[in-house]
Amino acid sequence: MMPLSYARASCADEAARLTGADGHRLLGGGTNLVDLMRKGVERPSRLVDVTRLPDGIEPAPDGGLWIGAAARNSAVAAHPLVRTRYPMLSRAILSGASAQVRNMATVAGNLMQRTRCVYFNDVAGSRCNKRAPGSGCDAIGGFNRYHAVLGASDACVATHPSDMCVALAALDAQIHIAGAGGARVVPIADFHRLPGDRPEIETVLDPGEVITAITLPPAPFGARGAYRKVRDRASFAFALVSFAAGVSLREGRIAAVRLAFGGIAPKPWRAVRAEDRLRGAQPAPAAFAAALAAEFADAVPLPGNGFKIELAQRTAREVLSTLCGSER
Repeated sequence: MMPLSYARASCADEAARLTGADGHRLLGGGTNLVDLMRKGVERPSRLVDVTRLPDGIEPAPDGGLWIGAAARNSAVAAHPLVRTRYPMLSRAILSGASAQVRNMATVAGNLMQRTRCVYFNDVAGSRCNKRAPGSGCDAIGGFNRYHAVLGASDACVATHPSDMCVALAALDAQIHIAGAGGARVVPIADFHRLPGDRPEIETVLDPGEVITAITLPPAPFGARGAYRKVRDRASFAFALVSFAAGVSLREGRIAAVRLAFGGIAPKPWRAVRAEDRLRGAQPAPAAFAAALAAEFADAVPLPGNGFKIELAQRTAREVLSTLCGSER
């Protein structure tokens, strides 16, 4: 048995107050946290239930979208405004987990979910700097088919598991946070941290802070977005590579472009280099190939995952060709 206390927060301020101490964890749908508790990876002294935080999905005054932290993944994917304005987000959510998990999982919990690295989850027999800082990383010399080729470090090569967050990265989502120090807004590109020499610190969320909402700005490419996931089996599998893209054309050239990858890095990977090369370019296979090659120029493959570099670029080229072809 794991001794712990339980409290239910009625608002964000109360949640922040209740979760300020070390060992306190926020509980939404529990689809990740409860699994980690069963495995002994997480051993919280207190669970703070945040399911009473806002769960609405509403149009924002600027033409974007506001999504409450406690909104269920299934509700977001099915919402008419998401399906019509941000279809890549709906597709990304529906490609993850199962219907039962999506019905329980919350958007804030999805942002905070931890890696599915097998060594991270193996408390009894594996070294993991993310779980036990300073112990080592058995994935580097072990089974690393699912691990990172960009953004990793000598301390950690785990990937971020979310599908939803890849689409949010391509959509320039903003994360709204409340805490004792007041409210702040963090772009999703800055929310998750790369491992460096402190892989146990995964986000910029401070103790005593809680996510209250996600907002999406109007997409510059409108509803012309796509999400593609490549995995070992057709359902309930994490991505080997995933790709979210939105493109708009003007006078035969790429006017706006947003690209993000999943399955290749410790955080949702916004492909800024590729975007910079494609903006203003003609949408041709050679341009796609050159931009994507630049994005992966610093990739560092492990013995078991070098295939991801080519797989990611092939996937992205095909998605971009389809998107640009459909605009002509």
